[in-house]
Parts: sequence; C-alpha cells; structure tokens
Amino acid sequence: MVDVKKIKDEMLLAAKRAYTRGIQTGNGGNFSARIPGKDLMLVKSSGGSFIDADHNSLLVTDFDGKLVEGEGKPTREALLHGFIYKIAPQVNGIMHCHSPWSIGWASTRKNLENVTHHLKLKFDCPIVTLDINAGVVPEEEFYKVEEIFKKYPKLPAFLLVDHGVVAVGKDIIDAEHNAELIEESAQVAFLKALASSFR
Repeated sequence: MVDVKKIKDEMLLAAKRAYTRGIQTGNGGNFSARIPGKDLMLVKSSGGSFIDADHNSLLVTDFDGKLVEGEGKPTREALLHGFIYKIAPQVNGIMHCHSPWSIGWASTRKNLENVTHHLKLKFDCPIVTLDINAGVVPEEEFYKVEEIFKKYPKLPAFLLVDHGVVAVGKDIIDAEHNAELIEESAQVAFLKALASSFR
C-alpha cells in the first residue's frame, strides 16, 4: 500500500531544506514525487513558496499535468516532471531550483564537468546544460531532455540556461541533495576559473 502521507512529508522536508540552504527563494521553483505503482505524481501547486508548502499545497496529477486530486493549480512545469517520470523509471523525485550558481554556470552554455573528486565519485558524468529559450520548458523541446537521459541513464540533474537546475533522484530527498551538490559544484567551477586567472 502506498503511503502518500509519507511521500508528502518527505517532499516538505526537501522543500524546506532547499529554501533554508538558499537554493530556492521566494515563490519560484517546483518539485514533485512519483506515486509508486501509478501513472500519478504529487506536485507543488503554482505560486507557492517552498518554505510555506504544506500537505494541502501538494496536488495529485497525472503525467500530463492534469489535476486528479487537491485544490489549486499545478506548477507550470508539471508536464516536464511527468515526461521525466515517463522516460526515466528510476526517477521518483524531481527538484527544480532557480539556484544562483547553477544559473550562473548555465549562462556559459557549457556542461558542468567533474570539478571535484566528490562530484566524480557521486555521478561520474557531466551535468548537461540545455539552452532552451523559455521560462517553462516547452513540449517541443522535451526531446532534448530525452536525449540526455538516453546518453547518461544515471544522470542526476541537468542545467537550463537562465533558469537553474532540474535535479532527479531515487526519491525527493535524493533529488534535493543532488540539487545542493550541483549548486556547490557550480560555485567551485567559478572559483577554479577565477583561481586559474591568477596563475
């Protein structure tokens, strides 16, 4: 039997951690969790803050973003979340944050390589940067997401130019941890680039 309350509790824990760690402020960003055994997911409602989220602001939708249970409007990125669940059965949680160092690195339009031993140990694949010129990833660009998951089946996250990080995981807690590690790694990448200018 699926314990939806437990999944919601984990989602709220991950959201509050992301907010207090400063990787998502204000009322932006979004997160979701797969409901095991069903083509359904729990998603953050549109317009709410990570820190203020509660059980009532977590809505049940199908993978096409259509509301199944709850009151409110699902996040605008629900369709992207659902698409990832469709193509990546190993993913059970997604955390999308407008984290500043990640956005900064993505503006270089370069992939984030393994800049630390820890990052290489954890992921051993580049964090791909997608240049999608939109505030919400449009459906016609989903093929780019599918391509990177095919190339890197264990991909933990990808970056969006001017938009932030989309981190995935075996559950929402894992996805949030991946988002934090990507943010830290993007900061390290900038610091290493700065340090190299002094040589």
